[in-house]
Amino acid sequence: MLPPRSSATSQPTDPNAPTTPCCYVRQRDNGFVAYFCASPEALRTLRRLTRTALRVHGVSADAGDAVQLVVSELVGNAVRACGDRAPLVVEVYVASFGLAVNVHDPDPGALPERQPTPLDSPQAERGRGLGLLDLLAPGWHVRNSAIGKQIRCRVPVPVL
Repeated sequence: MLPPRSSATSQPTDPNAPTTPCCYVRQRDNGFVAYFCASPEALRTLRRLTRTALRVHGVSADAGDAVQLVVSELVGNAVRACGDRAPLVVEVYVASFGLAVNVHDPDPGALPERQPTPLDSPQAERGRGLGLLDLLAPGWHVRNSAIGKQIRCRVPVPVL
């Protein structure tokens, strides 16, 4: 039996852990895994956590900004597909090829769809996110997972 947690937010022994409600963060080799209910507050926490974790692992500020954008786009897409407060899992970690970002959501049927409008078109008021993913994380893909689907991105950036 697990001991009771003193907080429903994250690991109570980590003084730097986020205090966002419905957010649990677990450290993993060279990064983290965050379990949370999608909300604007949780996304802000996730961006901050991403920036901090990557800095600790020697990732440049520019590369960290790129990964924050990838995380934001994927979480935003998951919220559009599954709705506010959807349970999401986000993994961010440093790997031999650069940086990995995986976002899990509970709806295996809501697949990302590219818009036919070019990224630089003045008519592209929305729908640029997947094009940005193509630029920042070429070869990203979707796979079924135990909890729904997983979007897997590999951001090829040099690690300091």
